[in-house]
Amino acid sequence: MPSVVKRWRPSVLFLLGGLHWVCGPVGYAADSVTNACRQNPANCALLHGQEAGAAPTVRSGAEIASIAATLRFLSPELKLRIERTLHECAAWADAEINRRRLGGNEPSRQQCQEVLPTLDPCGQKVTRAMQWGSEKHGLATQCVQEQLDPLIPGRFSLEPRYRYDRQTGQVQWLSPAEVRALLQQDCGKELKGTVVPDVVIHSGNPLQAVSIYDFKFPCPPGNDASWKKYTEGHVNKDLTQGKVYVEALKAEAALVTPRRGIEQRIHP
Repeated sequence: MPSVVKRWRPSVLFLLGGLHWVCGPVGYAADSVTNACRQNPANCALLHGQEAGAAPTVRSGAEIASIAATLRFLSPELKLRIERTLHECAAWADAEINRRRLGGNEPSRQQCQEVLPTLDPCGQKVTRAMQWGSEKHGLATQCVQEQLDPLIPGRFSLEPRYRYDRQTGQVQWLSPAEVRALLQQDCGKELKGTVVPDVVIHSGNPLQAVSIYDFKFPCPPGNDASWKKYTEGHVNKDLTQGKVYVEALKAEAALVTPRRGIEQRIHP
């Protein structure tokens, strides 16, 4: 295990190997802003006077852009350290799931394309690539939670969910509690059209992003990583995740892969 994650231990959820999505990846309840506030009242200032757990106010794209210009708290050295952590967590999670599922071997194209005999909770087919990718995302995200908490407490969110109106430029952050409740209603129908980056580095308010990252675990591993393109039925149809993230939050977005680390940066 890489040194950056040597203290991390997987939870029972992932030791059991269960899928961690409910009709798509579930947003993690452990938003670092709320957690940091609960652990140290001094950090509650990061919530800009709001109660812990309360959603930040909705902001327009223009407001976010002007605020983001003042949020360059990341020195080049700190940014490099954060990105090295993300890469090492991705590489470790990839190797760990391969060890559990494949005896340490890398998956073949045929294995990746295999369809599981059971459907997901919303009746959709699930491939091995989807299953393993979900498990790897889960381990990588929990690793990142532990590693970034002491480094930038209160200044990152894992799988935050946003509503973004491209016509008005308005963006709304949905609290983890709200997301959990909506996911249990009609397979998350009310969340259709929302966007969910894997990791957002921010000022202390998830609406004030500094940088955005998505984990990708190509299956088979020789495949090139790419931004997912939103399909029919999504309000951002034919646009890629990265483009929408940057457009909505006015911050740089990049992919994180086990082999190559940070790649395919998109700038505002």
